[in-house]
Amino acid sequence: MKLSMIASLLRRWSGLCAALLLSAMPLASVSARAAQTDLPSAPSAVVMPKKQPPPTPPATAPSAVPAATPAAEPPQSTTQAPQPPDAASGTAAQPVGPPDDFDPATTIVSTVNEVNMVFTATDKHGHFIKDLKRDDIRILDDTKQVMRIRSFSSQTDLPLQVALLVDASNSVRDRFKFEQEAAIEFLNQIVRPNYDKAFVVGFDATPEVTQDFTDNSEFLAKGVRSLRPGGGTAMYDAIYFSCRDKLLKAPRSGTVRRAVIVLSDGDDNLSHVSREEAIEMAQRAEVIIYTISTNISGAKNKGDKVLERLSEATGGRAFFPFKIQDVADAFTEIQDELRSQYLISYTPPDLIADGHFRPVEIAAINEKGLRVRSRHGYFAPSRKHSTALK
Repeated sequence: MKLSMIASLLRRWSGLCAALLLSAMPLASVSARAAQTDLPSAPSAVVMPKKQPPPTPPATAPSAVPAATPAAEPPQSTTQAPQPPDAASGTAAQPVGPPDDFDPATTIVSTVNEVNMVFTATDKHGHFIKDLKRDDIRILDDTKQVMRIRSFSSQTDLPLQVALLVDASNSVRDRFKFEQEAAIEFLNQIVRPNYDKAFVVGFDATPEVTQDFTDNSEFLAKGVRSLRPGGGTAMYDAIYFSCRDKLLKAPRSGTVRRAVIVLSDGDDNLSHVSREEAIEMAQRAEVIIYTISTNISGAKNKGDKVLERLSEATGGRAFFPFKIQDVADAFTEIQDELRSQYLISYTPPDLIADGHFRPVEIAAINEKGLRVRSRHGYFAPSRKHSTALK
């Protein structure tokens, strides 16, 4: 009698355990699918990615279920996020589209105690003037004359940090091959091993780094040749990204010249940031923008005026080749200009830490026809960052 009662109790216990196990299996399956859904996506090359919500912890079975229930363990994903390329290896591209929470008002601050301005001086024929002296120029900072100049020098040999931005949209498809070869020749000539650095960005609907910072001309050429035309044009995003996330954050041991060369028709139709926001970021990063128009119609259009504005505001130049072969000549002139500039450092008068833009004008004294080009100003520090100047 006792044995039959024990057997009956064991059968009931087994039925209860089986029921609990069956009820836990759907829960474990849901937990596994939830874990797969919440796996973080591959990181983009933009330094400010969209924040991912914390993954939902996998649900566990009720405590009544025996511990040895392998179905409750969520499966492990075998997908690995791609790693960013090594600048020295010339490996594949980095997609860099701006995230949904792209913030054009990002403020980037660097602590310095003086203003550095790079400028170029030319005569009325456009020839470079390479023998200016400190007393040959006058500086107005926020309409006030600068009295304390710390240093003045002709900088023909400063290290370069160059970004080459190539429009890879459908609008440049018919002349894309020639522009690629002209860009490659420019990089071969201007980047000196162990001294200068450059990187390549192609942009259509989104910017894409096809070669990160390197001094290897073969890797840079490979990055340019890997570009393929197609899609819309997000030129402002490409400039903003190159200045904020690449040039501004690039390591440097001393003074360098930073330049962005944009090869495009200037017809932006997909950017998240505006033209003026792109200019502001270039000014904060102390970047000179040179633009080469791919419009060979012979008449300036709206895109050409955009390219002029980008260059003028940052102290660069806009080039408008009449025929496709003139693109190579434009690259040569940019190379000559980057080797024919001046650097002046000064203490700004009556500096107020209000974070506002301070216009700067550099002009030659008693030199008729002499033209000086530089960025139009810098951003004063805010009270929150009382020693920062950009």
